[in-house]
Amino acid sequence: MTHPAASTPWHNLAWMFGALATSVAVVVGAVLAVVFAATVVVVGFMGSALFGIAAFALRGRKGGKGPVEDGLIEARNVGGHSWVAYGWNERR
Repeated sequence: MTHPAASTPWHNLAWMFGALATSVAVVVGAVLAVVFAATVVVVGFMGSALFGIAAFALRGRKGGKGPVEDGLIEARNVGGHSWVAYGWNERR
């Protein structure tokens, strides 16, 4: 047996608005879940790309050849921001 006041038009309208609000909340929650999942995927891709670049950088530092020479060349300032390097094309 239902309560006599439970079948009023206001009660039915409130129930419909409650169902509508619930469905809107579910849709918004689903959209936010997709957005945050995509964000996690993008951050993962960026992290793996950064890790790969760091691996290549560290790999390039090690070098396969031993140090042949000290690698220093002489450079002189010839005025302002101009420099002249000497000895870079000489064999030792």
